[in-house]
Amino acid sequence: MKRMNINTTIPVLGPARIQSPLVSRGVACDGKTRFMKDEYRISVDVRVDRVAGKNEENILSFEQAGPREKIYFDPSKLKCAVANCGGLCPGLNDIIRSIVLELHHVYGVKSIYGIRYGLQGFIPDFGHDLIELTPERVSGIQNTGGSILGSSRGGQDIGEIVDCLERIG
Repeated sequence: MKRMNINTTIPVLGPARIQSPLVSRGVACDGKTRFMKDEYRISVDVRVDRVAGKNEENILSFEQAGPREKIYFDPSKLKCAVANCGGLCPGLNDIIRSIVLELHHVYGVKSIYGIRYGLQGFIPDFGHDLIELTPERVSGIQNTGGSILGSSRGGQDIGEIVDCLERIG
């Protein structure tokens, strides 16, 4: 396999200073903490013969997803948004529901919005309204196909998206 020169490093905003609400809730699995560390990596290539004997820095990998012990923003003051981009796939409503329930019940986020029709939902010319996503609103959506938010393909102007985010706080 030809080695691609790809940088998978995620830029850091600075030090995370706020303790995750998961700490106070004692979230653990089999008595072990579920927190990921920034240095945890997942190899892109799963074939042992292609990664065996390589120096860790030479293995193409991604940062492991999952909760961190320290976070950047106070969840009680956040407004979060969920947008589907790139087309429909099975399970989107399950994912939307899971995100809303986790943000609301575990992290304590009070303001969660659905962005209609992907990145189009940020652009006023398309006229798509935001949907407030609450546990009640997403109850049962996992039993329906598609996405309650809709989706769209194609890029939108980043400046217009940022302007929209500033307008809605």
